[in-house]
Amino acid sequence: MHTLFIGDLHLSADRPDITQAFIRFLDTQLAGTEALYILGDLFEVWVGDDLAEPFAIDIATHLKTVSLQLPIYFIHGNRDFLLSQDYARQAGMKLLPEVQVLSLYGRESVVLHGDSLCTLDHDYQRFRRFRNRPFVQWCYRHLPQQLRVNIAAKLRRNSQQQNQIKPEQIMDVTVDEVSKLLAQSGASLMIHGHTHRPAIHELGHGQQRAVVGDWYQQGSILKVSQDTIELQTLPFA
Repeated sequence: MHTLFIGDLHLSADRPDITQAFIRFLDTQLAGTEALYILGDLFEVWVGDDLAEPFAIDIATHLKTVSLQLPIYFIHGNRDFLLSQDYARQAGMKLLPEVQVLSLYGRESVVLHGDSLCTLDHDYQRFRRFRNRPFVQWCYRHLPQQLRVNIAAKLRRNSQQQNQIKPEQIMDVTVDEVSKLLAQSGASLMIHGHTHRPAIHELGHGQQRAVVGDWYQQGSILKVSQDTIELQTLPFA
């Protein structure tokens, strides 16, 4: 038996190959799985549950079927932080806080999307604090649908432009923030995504940091069991 972690699929209507690979994963790769954790950025963009595209409704149907067999947990990412209870219920997912501490086969672990660890990116962290305010999210959800779509598109364009000129190191996690969260949570294992840099880092003193990769070219899955923790890839057909 094992637990699986995935994230950063960035599903969109423009990439049906990723959607098909994810559905294939749900249909064929979950034997022996006790729980599935989705660590954010399941979707490329999410402007509201009421504006879910047809492909996203199809994904919800497949997830709901899986949820009848095993629990599915979801942590918001920076792209789909507006995903709410309506869609979560439709997909059979349980929404978790942005930082979740759990016991994995007797090992204290902390799981999160990971963008909060990139503290050198000061501009993004300011925006993140702003967009996480409940009042800001409430206001956005009550805007006209087309205005929400336009705002999301503009923010995405700005983000892409900024990421092209930002130094690589500020878009990765900072060592101090990782150490701080491990100490606060009392965990020896940290699991996150966001950086698109899949790896299992040995931190010393029995601590590890496991990073799930994105799904742009192939699937990336972290498998945790009683005795092992390993990254696996899922080639696209």
